[in-house]
Amino acid sequence: MLIPLAATAAGFLAQYPYGMLWAGVVLALGAAAAAAIVAGGIWNRAGAATIASVAALALALFAGPTLYELYVKQFGERVDALVADTGKRVNAKGTELAVCRLVDTSGRVQDVSEQQNCHGQFTPQQHVVLFSDPLGGLDPWVEATADPALDGVGSGITGALFGLTGAALFSAGQRRRSDQEVAVALRRRYGAPRRSGE
Repeated sequence: MLIPLAATAAGFLAQYPYGMLWAGVVLALGAAAAAAIVAGGIWNRAGAATIASVAALALALFAGPTLYELYVKQFGERVDALVADTGKRVNAKGTELAVCRLVDTSGRVQDVSEQQNCHGQFTPQQHVVLFSDPLGGLDPWVEATADPALDGVGSGITGALFGLTGAALFSAGQRRRSDQEVAVALRRRYGAPRRSGE
C-alpha cells in the first residue's frame, strides 16, 4: 500500500509552486522504481512489476489534479468573481495554453491557467466562483458554480489506477518466487547451461 500512497502523494505535492513540482516528480519516479524493484527484482514477477510501475506513474499524473480539486472544493473559501477576459498564452516550450483573467469581489485581478480549470469554457462577463486554498499554498480553482461536486472522470481514473497499482503488487506478493525457483524453471525450459567451447 505504501507504493500507491507514495505515488498519490507525489501527484498532490507536484501541484504546489516553488519547486514542489520537482519534489513530486522525484517521489513519483521513486514510487515507480520501488514497484519495479519489489515486484520484479525481489519477487521475480516481471509482468506485475511492469504493470505496477506504469500504473504508479500514471497514478501520480491523475491523482495530483484530482486531489487538488478535492482539497480546494471541500476546504477552500468560495469567492465570487467575474471573467474579465479570456485568451491564450504561449509557454516556454511553445505550447498554446488557455488563460482566464478574473476580477473577484474585492477588485483583485488574477490570471488562472488550465491547471486551475480554465480550458476556454468561460466567456467574458460570466460569473464564476473561485475556490481558494485557506492556507494560501495552492493557486485558486475556478468553476462556473459553487457546486463542490468533483469531476467524476478524474476521480474514477485515479481510483482505478490506485487499485491497479495495489492489485498488481498484491498479486506479485502472493505469487512471489525465489531466485532458485526461477533458475529451476529456466533449466526445465531451456536445459542445463553449456560450458563455453562445447
